[in-house]
Amino acid sequence: MSPEFFTRRAFLGSSSAAMGQLALASLLGQESASAASRELMRTFAPKAKRVICLFQSGGPSHVDLFDGKPSLVKYHGTNLPDSVRGGQRVTGMTSGQSSFPVVQPIAGGKLCGQGQVWISDLLPWTQKIADEICVIRSMHTEAINHDPAITLANTGSMQLGNASAGAWISYGLGADNSNLPAFMVLVSQGTGKNPGQPIFSRLWGSGFLPSQHQGVLLRGGAEPVLYLDNPSGIQREHRRSQLDTLAQLNQQYGDLSGDAETFARIQQYEMAFRMQASVPELTDLSNEPPETFELYGKESRKPGTYAANCLLARRLAERGVRFIQLFHRGWDQHIAITQQLPNQCRDTDQPSAALIMDLKRRGLLDDTLVIWGAEFGRTVYSQGALGSPVAGRDHHGRCFSVWLAGGGIKAGFVHGETDDFAWNITRDPVHLRDLHATMLHQLGLNHDRFVYPYRGLDQKLVGVEPAHVVKSILA
Repeated sequence: MSPEFFTRRAFLGSSSAAMGQLALASLLGQESASAASRELMRTFAPKAKRVICLFQSGGPSHVDLFDGKPSLVKYHGTNLPDSVRGGQRVTGMTSGQSSFPVVQPIAGGKLCGQGQVWISDLLPWTQKIADEICVIRSMHTEAINHDPAITLANTGSMQLGNASAGAWISYGLGADNSNLPAFMVLVSQGTGKNPGQPIFSRLWGSGFLPSQHQGVLLRGGAEPVLYLDNPSGIQREHRRSQLDTLAQLNQQYGDLSGDAETFARIQQYEMAFRMQASVPELTDLSNEPPETFELYGKESRKPGTYAANCLLARRLAERGVRFIQLFHRGWDQHIAITQQLPNQCRDTDQPSAALIMDLKRRGLLDDTLVIWGAEFGRTVYSQGALGSPVAGRDHHGRCFSVWLAGGGIKAGFVHGETDDFAWNITRDPVHLRDLHATMLHQLGLNHDRFVYPYRGLDQKLVGVEPAHVVKSILA
């Protein structure tokens, strides 16, 4: 290697033989890590080929939606006992309150399906799919504020700079369709809290992994992927010729410098060229029959809505995209929860259920793992005066609920329990890293062996603390 090309980045990148073997195999056109490395990562046959993550950003109230208890009606208006709260820290938004009055669920609910899963009447469509989903009521996280919590939920760490879950899946499994990225992202804003918590692109970033594994944002409107179209006056054959010449120059520089990102750039240019043809076909819904829009709801005809994004998620799954992530903002109901939460549920209930129904009728649910969840839940006590129309619920990470469907997960099942106040977990806790480990397991990846060498450590999606596959929810 010529000294003038031996940059510090190149030196660090070549200092680990293991890293070089993994990165080079990926960057020279293979789908993922080398065959030998992939054998170390996999120890069992996968039950799922892809993941659809329906991320409800802001923290849906588990107390109101999936963990409503008769005891909460009994204790409504009473102060949350100190013995239950146990001196646990709360956010600065309610730490100064003189009392913490318990608030019963804001709407009724019922036991649904053969598994007798309690689901709020705010989610009538989700009630219909009770026999298809597994509700985990015992999720927990140590983060109590949005940014660290949502970063942990999406990257496995509260620290910035780590690879997102979708990037890990892209790296480990590669693409199943050479004309679309392995990882695609859609973002929508709800009618609950508007604007909702901000969504940053680092939540679908590649971190320390090669950059071609980062998520690609698919937007609503006339330009679904930014900067994808050719400049005015440039024909497709001209672009092809330009890319061929550019690839030769990048290859020459990459061979001399050893810079992994140079090889990644070649792949990204090629993917963008193929997406010029594949994205318009993907986003053209004119071939969808009227009954599809009826299933997902009238908002599914409006690009950029959660309903439209759920429909696109099904189309992405059909086309072999490995990891599809929907972020829906507006769940942070600190105030006016009796107004905001029903609005948010109307945004998401029918489309979420429709996605499960649609995947099932097309034979895709069995090998698609769908995860509906968020960064944390909400407190059982009122933020603000009890009964006030502007009252809400604060953040709560000690326990919250998510649901999963398809991909080898038990259907019509409830995992875990919380106490009478939906405040502490009493049985079968599941940390966010356990959820990540379970997701990897269903994809055929061993969470302890699925690593990427960086900064002298074998980095993992599940981090350095012990993580466990939640085997009791596996079919």
